[in-house]
Amino acid sequence: MPILNRAAELQEEVAGWRRHIHQNPELNFDVFETAAFVTEKLKAFGCDEVVTGIGKTGVVGIIRGSKGNGSTVGLRADMDALPITEITGKPYASQTPGKMHACGHDGHTAMLLGAAKYLAETRNFAGSVAVIFQPAEEGGGGGNEMVKDGMMDRFGIHKVFGMHNMPGLPVGQFAIRPGPIMAATAEFTITVKGRGGHAAMPHGTIDPIVIASQLVGALQTIASRNTDPVESVVVSVTKFHAGDAYNVIPETAEIAGTVRSLKKEVARKAEERIRQLCAGLAAAHDTTIEVDYDANYPVTFNHPEETVFSGDIAAEVAGDAQVQRTIQPVMGGEDFSYMLEARPGAFIFIGNGDTAGLHHPAYDFNDEVIPHGVSYWVKLAEKALAA
Repeated sequence: MPILNRAAELQEEVAGWRRHIHQNPELNFDVFETAAFVTEKLKAFGCDEVVTGIGKTGVVGIIRGSKGNGSTVGLRADMDALPITEITGKPYASQTPGKMHACGHDGHTAMLLGAAKYLAETRNFAGSVAVIFQPAEEGGGGGNEMVKDGMMDRFGIHKVFGMHNMPGLPVGQFAIRPGPIMAATAEFTITVKGRGGHAAMPHGTIDPIVIASQLVGALQTIASRNTDPVESVVVSVTKFHAGDAYNVIPETAEIAGTVRSLKKEVARKAEERIRQLCAGLAAAHDTTIEVDYDANYPVTFNHPEETVFSGDIAAEVAGDAQVQRTIQPVMGGEDFSYMLEARPGAFIFIGNGDTAGLHHPAYDFNDEVIPHGVSYWVKLAEKALAA
């Protein structure tokens, strides 16, 4: 079945919601206005329950079908923005300096609201749909907070599904894969504690900049020499801070970065090697190196049966030729992973067309995607809960 007529009819209204959210970006768990907007809409649609404060500032709406009792399927969208200054020049651009929706969460939220409106109107299913609006995907672990808050058990959710836009994938196309589709993430901060002094007399110092520079190069061997070439791991140093003057060797140097992987054992080995390299360089230079390592989001792992199901629903909306079912994994992280650890489900990408990339200041969600996304959510809910 192609795009639903009602989804196409809703496009302009949903785009209006999306642009309102886009103009008013909020970060992390501080999505108070966005959550209030979502709550107001869900109540206006006639959802049977609208519960706020799940996972701090998350919102869950429950829509019961008209065809009797049954299970509950969860559909999830994220609400938070990023600390980026927007340069799109759009009339609906961010009104908050230094914050913007550069990852399309405004579009995700609006599309799920559109699906909620449709499902509340029709209720052509047995059981219940839980529409999940999550805060703090961009590093705050809002998905984990909602799970820890008992969301799955409280609403009886037995399967859960997520969706994210993908720049570069044409509008009207979808992409998915079974197993790992997005990477586990970790962040590290390494502090080299040397002995400062005059830059003209380096022999009397232990130069933390030299040591940290060696460490930046050594960390690259984790991927190139310590990991099986057929496995996937990324170790990127993204910060290097040391010193304040031209003629002073500082006391300390700090580097920080991220590790991405698709398997727990690879992630564990990467952390182990970071600590070993730091210990070795500290011994070689007779100094101290401190490692602060924070394992963050787990691998986003699509369950096999639900992946096939999601791909089939996408094919109903877009046609089988428009669905890539074995896309290469993406090394970005996604905290929907916590929901997939708690319940079976799948995460799918929907094409955003030829736009700026995610987390870019010129990025904007493509409103032409809306009827495709709304149709996907509606058809998935109705088929998963068929009487």
